[in-house]
Amino acid sequence: MIRAVLFDFDGLIRDTETKEYESFRMLYRAYGAELPLERYLVRIGGEANSFNPYDHLLQGMGSRTGLDLETARRERRSYYDQLMEHEFARPGVEEYLSAAKRLGLLTGLVSSAPLDWVMPNLEQLKLTEQFDCILTHEDAVRVKPDPELYIKALAWLNIGSAEAVAFEDSPNGAAAAKSAGLYTVIVPNDLTRPLHFAAYDMRLNSMLDLSLDQLIGRLHHAVG
Repeated sequence: MIRAVLFDFDGLIRDTETKEYESFRMLYRAYGAELPLERYLVRIGGEANSFNPYDHLLQGMGSRTGLDLETARRERRSYYDQLMEHEFARPGVEEYLSAAKRLGLLTGLVSSAPLDWVMPNLEQLKLTEQFDCILTHEDAVRVKPDPELYIKALAWLNIGSAEAVAFEDSPNGAAAAKSAGLYTVIVPNDLTRPLHFAAYDMRLNSMLDLSLDQLIGRLHHAVG
């Protein structure tokens, strides 16, 4: 029996991931460079420091252009803010959260991102109060694709892995949820849609594809 739904944040609740990549591309192009997508994608849904796009740009362009890290950060953030100006929750997210409350399900947010990134975004979306627990980068020694964050969320909510559904948009996130034993539903965004997902229980193009009630019913049928 499903008792909880757990959500990733970046790229799943709000598509910050696509816009962040686009903002880095804009920064690179301003200096006559290109950001390889395959290099950037290792960051998605896991440890952001696995590839540092600022270092990559500065190593190639810094000495020739006089570009420094502070300037690069400021310019990139300006591009990102412009792109995010009208970016709200992804379609169906708010409906799923409302349905979870109506169904009496526990709700959690499980993100590899730092708390000081996640919370301002949730506040902008007015979703902060929708979650019974919020676990972020600071709550684990190892972030996704390691299952530690999900294992801790299950303990926090006092439920078993077979009683929870995780919603993820990236291969790293899906791997973490499956390793922790959760039902895993992937909802890729524009950036992650072409990527290979090794294991999951259901794939949606959007949370508008199925109501939460229908999705849970299908998961029960699939394993029952």
